[in-house]
Amino acid sequence: MDSITLSIPSERELVGRARDMIPWLRERADACEQARMVPPETIKAFQDAGFFRILQPRRWGGYEMHPNVLNRVLMELGRGCPSSAWNVMVLGVHPFEVGLLDPRCGDELWGDDDTRLVSSSYAPFGTVKAVDGGYRLNGDWLTSSGCDHAAGGAFVGARLFDGDGKLTDYKAFWVEAKDYEIIDDWHVVGLAGTGSKKLRLRDVFVPAYRTHSIIAYGEASHGGLDNLYKMPFLYVFYAAVSSVITGMALGMRDLYVEHMKPRQNISQAVGAATQNPFVKGRLGEAEAKITAAAARVLQNTDEAWAYASHGRLVPLEDRVRHFATNMFTGGEVFEAAHMIFKKTATRGVWLDNPMQRQMRDILVGANHITQNQDDIGDLLGGFMLGNPLPSGNQFGA
Repeated sequence: MDSITLSIPSERELVGRARDMIPWLRERADACEQARMVPPETIKAFQDAGFFRILQPRRWGGYEMHPNVLNRVLMELGRGCPSSAWNVMVLGVHPFEVGLLDPRCGDELWGDDDTRLVSSSYAPFGTVKAVDGGYRLNGDWLTSSGCDHAAGGAFVGARLFDGDGKLTDYKAFWVEAKDYEIIDDWHVVGLAGTGSKKLRLRDVFVPAYRTHSIIAYGEASHGGLDNLYKMPFLYVFYAAVSSVITGMALGMRDLYVEHMKPRQNISQAVGAATQNPFVKGRLGEAEAKITAAAARVLQNTDEAWAYASHGRLVPLEDRVRHFATNMFTGGEVFEAAHMIFKKTATRGVWLDNPMQRQMRDILVGANHITQNQDDIGDLLGGFMLGNPLPSGNQFGA
């Protein structure tokens, strides 16, 4: 693929570049899955397209754009290769996260190379101990997507407790790549190409300025930041995950249409599958579900951006609603994709049919913790009815 000359592109240009890559990504999706990581040349193409600069601060060569630019790019890339798109999601969100840190971190990360990428593993698998000047980390952090391409290191998450065992904070720690070992344990049923391997840290010191609270949100944590970085970190991350899974479902829709147009029924009087009312009806219903999910994520982000872009923090009521309703995305688009996958009958299950891989990738994406609709519905409804939020919640309250 020819390199794209980097400049300051418009949203339309970036989304167009992503859309133009769909056929190329589809051709490479099987090899990506077999390799269990995104090929370096694909990552290079994404870098040339400017996707990793969308949320990167301008002071370090980024575009510092509306988060929906990345969300729309992810919705396109997910149609081509879900694993590759997932890497753009993860590696593309972390430049935003660097913008939340002490500026020394950005200087250290990008001072001599503003293309360095950072992966992550936020689930608190390891342990952290506060020491003079910072923290010491130990343990194994699982599922660090794109870690093979992350020369800039990784963010890892850990909970902090007081002497009585009460949660005091949930932090992200930026760790340099030299300070951990990558353990290749990523053998999974879907999204195999994301290369989401384990990171092993042994007695790693992280200075305090290389950390930020994952759950804090307010004047103390975000008040002095530039407009984009007034957005809640977890919201930007969760919305990006919802966007890429929506893109995967759009890809399933594309494949289903291509599959059904030439197909002939063998068990019904109607010859052409395109005339079968169930084939048509399931597709129409799936389209409605996927469209609604995409629209909700984009609208929620627009509403949050209306505050942040004017230098204001997003109110709690909006944060809760945005977080919670976006977390229904995975389940809803999986339902839509599964609905049409069932109408492919036996043809859909062959390993040389890309629909089965697309379906497996959606299944795994919908299992991500950011898509936990089972728990979040109760919390959202309770909040709407006046119930207090639990301590240590992701809403920054």
